[in-house]
Amino acid sequence: MFVDRVKIEAIAGRGGHGCMSFRREKYVPRGGPNGGDGGNGGSIIIIAEKGINSLVDYAHRHHIRGANGNNGQGYGCHGACADDTIIKVPAGTIVIDAANDFVLKDLAEVGDMVVAAHGGRGGKGNTRFKSSTNQAPRQAQQGGEGEKRTLIFELKVIADVGLIGMPNAGKSTLLSRLSAARPEIANYPFTTKYPNLGQVRLDLDRSFIMADIPGLIEGAADGVGLGHDFLKHIERAGVLVHLVEPMPMDQSDPVANYHAIRSELIQFNPALGQRPEMIVVSKSELPGAEDVAAQLRTDTGQEVHLISAATGSGLPPLLNAIDKMLTAHRKEIELAKAAEADSDAPTAS
Repeated sequence: MFVDRVKIEAIAGRGGHGCMSFRREKYVPRGGPNGGDGGNGGSIIIIAEKGINSLVDYAHRHHIRGANGNNGQGYGCHGACADDTIIKVPAGTIVIDAANDFVLKDLAEVGDMVVAAHGGRGGKGNTRFKSSTNQAPRQAQQGGEGEKRTLIFELKVIADVGLIGMPNAGKSTLLSRLSAARPEIANYPFTTKYPNLGQVRLDLDRSFIMADIPGLIEGAADGVGLGHDFLKHIERAGVLVHLVEPMPMDQSDPVANYHAIRSELIQFNPALGQRPEMIVVSKSELPGAEDVAAQLRTDTGQEVHLISAATGSGLPPLLNAIDKMLTAHRKEIELAKAAEADSDAPTAS
C-alpha cells in the first residue's frame, strides 16, 4: 500500500511538576526547602530515514503523543526528562503545519529532521524560590504543557529519473525490464495507481533510481482525474523520460499527446518545462512507430529514441543516453550549489 499524504495531531509531552518539600531530619535544625524540579516533556521529532518509501505507517494513526516528564521529589531529587518521540518518514516528505498552512520543513534528504512539537518545560521545585527574605518557600511550579500541532505529511517521491507519459504508454513495463521492480501491468489505462520505484544498475559502481509516475491526462494541472496527486511526484525527478505510444488505444494522435503532457507539466510548475527531458517512442514493434519518432524529431529538434520493452530493442542505447543526461544534470546542480555557496560567503573587508 502506497500512501503519500497523511494528517496527524502531534502532542508533545507535558513537563513534570516541581516538588514542594522540606528537609526534616534529626539533628539538622532549620533544614530548609529541598523540593526538586520536574523533568522536561518529550518533543516530537520527525526525521527522514533511509529504506522507507511510503507513509503507510501513519495512514491510520491520527494522534502521536510524546512522553511526559517525571515530577520532582524531595531531598533535591529532580524528575527525569522524557525521551523524545522519533517519527521516521521517507526522504522527500514535506511537513506542513495544517492550522497555519506553512511548511515546517522539507525533509528532502536522508537525515534531515525537524522538531514538530516541543515538549513542555519541567516545573521548578520550592528550592528554586528560596531567598534571604523567603527562607521557607511554600510554592512550586507546575510543569508546562507540551506543544500541540496538527501536521500534514506530504510525500513527493525522490528519483533520479521519472517516467512520464499518457496512460498505457509502457512506463511500468519499461521499469520492470530495467529494474527489479514489479509494478502491476495490464492492457488497459491507469493500471498504475501510485508511483513505483526501481533501482537501475548500469554496472557494479553505477546505478540510479527510476520512478514510474502514473499516467497523466489532459487537464491534470487543473486537477482532472488524479492530476495533482501524480504531478507532485514529478517535481522531485532529476531527469524526465517521456514515453510516447505510437498507436494509442483511444486512436488519439501520439504527437499531440506528447505536447498535451508537456503543456500540463508547465501549467503545474513552469520549472518542469526546463527539466532535462528525453523523448522515447515505446512499442517500436508496432507499425508507424518510426514515423511518429520522425515527426517528434521535426517538432522538437531533439533526439528521439525508439525502444521496445517487450523485445528489449533499443534499451542499451537508451540507458547510455540516460546515464549521460543524468551525469550532466548532476554536474549542473553541483556547479549551481558551489556558485550559491560562493555568493553567500562573507567577503573580506
